[in-house]
Amino acid sequence: MSTESPLDDHWMQRALTEAKAGYPSPNPHVGAVVAAGETLVAVGHHERAGEDHAEVAALKAAGGGAKGATLYVTLEPCNHEGRTGPCTQAILRAGIKRVVIGCADPNPNVQGGGIDFLRANGVEVIIGPWTRDAEKAIAPWTKFVTLGLPYVSLKLALSLDGRIATRTGASRWVTGPEARARVHTLRAEHDACAVGIGTALTDDPRLTVRDAPGLSPVRVVFDTKLRLPTSSKLAQTAKTSPTWVIAGTDAPTSVEDQLVDLGLEIVRVHQTAEGRVDLRSALERLASLGIVSMMVEGGAELAGSFLAGRFADDLHAFVAPTLFGPRGRPGAVDWAGPDVPEQAPRLIEPTWELCGDDAHVFGLIDYEGIAERAER
Repeated sequence: MSTESPLDDHWMQRALTEAKAGYPSPNPHVGAVVAAGETLVAVGHHERAGEDHAEVAALKAAGGGAKGATLYVTLEPCNHEGRTGPCTQAILRAGIKRVVIGCADPNPNVQGGGIDFLRANGVEVIIGPWTRDAEKAIAPWTKFVTLGLPYVSLKLALSLDGRIATRTGASRWVTGPEARARVHTLRAEHDACAVGIGTALTDDPRLTVRDAPGLSPVRVVFDTKLRLPTSSKLAQTAKTSPTWVIAGTDAPTSVEDQLVDLGLEIVRVHQTAEGRVDLRSALERLASLGIVSMMVEGGAELAGSFLAGRFADDLHAFVAPTLFGPRGRPGAVDWAGPDVPEQAPRLIEPTWELCGDDAHVFGLIDYEGIAERAER
């Protein structure tokens, strides 16, 4: 009979913290702890795709100390041969007697069976009650492997009255340095960051990670007609920071050749009846290229398209304590929007934090509750 230990919560929380480390994409973030009662033996995480999985890293660090100990791992150990060997076999070889798992493997393309295999070989296995936290840690990867789409975070920066620029179009800077540093931290947590061509033309951004530790993501520009100037910062730095342009099928090839010469990659996708890039086609293509998570940073039209299509999974809004007035540029999201407040998408259990003088509100976006709220 499998039973929980009073120490299980403590060590699983430690494993969940460990899971945040590394750059494993397109694999999920996973953390592991080897413990003998109250004694921490070793920790490990999945650093990069192709390298040791979290449980193997922890077991190697533990050495002989793993024998008879408990392994805590945030995701069900794999039981198949991939770029690395089955973690279940490593667990048996190490002499682990008990495995506590955060959540089961959601990948429909893998015949996992890690839990069943371990139990069949005499290892005690506990699942949960940390499932919600463990599932949250792998949410981008879960969407990627189950739906074939990247997990999308929508980032907005706006004034207290909901504007993204003044009446002259000036938008640097809406928010303060602390908020901008937080955005750089968020960039480093995603495989890609994206802007629309309007933002690329107006702001001429670099979209790299500079004010926080971490790696710069792939930079993506949604540019149906290939209007990105060859003189832009994105184009001029494409050979050092990967930059992809999502273009329509009828965008001019002459411009494509110039951008490719500068190091950009042009990704052509289907267009909608209105002549814009079809977002689902674009996202499917990005997923096929290994993009598990992407942060959309602007502009208002692109943000509105992601919300209207229900492609955005969570939201990070940075609200500055400043007023741009009614003649300021339109709101941070340009879309038709709801008819009544009850039909509006909203954040699930939003978190509000101060980021310097600005407010940072973030959380999962709830679309499914729209109908339910409208009925009340």
